[in-house]
Amino acid sequence: MPMDLYQVDDHYVLTADLPGADPGSIDVDVENGVLTLTGRRTPMSDTGVRWLTSERFAGVYRRQLTLGESIDTAGIAARYDNGVLTVTIPIAERAKPRRIVVEQGSDEPQCEQLAVASSTAVDDEARTDTTG
Repeated sequence: MPMDLYQVDDHYVLTADLPGADPGSIDVDVENGVLTLTGRRTPMSDTGVRWLTSERFAGVYRRQLTLGESIDTAGIAARYDNGVLTVTIPIAERAKPRRIVVEQGSDEPQCEQLAVASSTAVDDEARTDTTG
């Protein structure tokens, strides 16, 4: 089953050729991170036919793809039209790029703030020890 897979914005699109497949036989399943495409082409009846050549495939088509954790499996949708199966595979919100806001802190670097705080604590302990 020849196929193409590409990304458009926030989803992937998979197109697979299933010419002559029985529309009711086409299944798209997701289980344990594996997308499975299945279809069947029923062979022509041999009754009253003397074959000269028979090159067209008849039987079951099956293709499996392992999906990453960045996929929203609940949002996968499929459509079969004119012998082509199109599967839309959305990218999960948690996997989409996002901008991280950098908060503005004080002008002192963090390590200097810690040094000042620890020296103040040491001075307080020293005063406590000399009075006791």
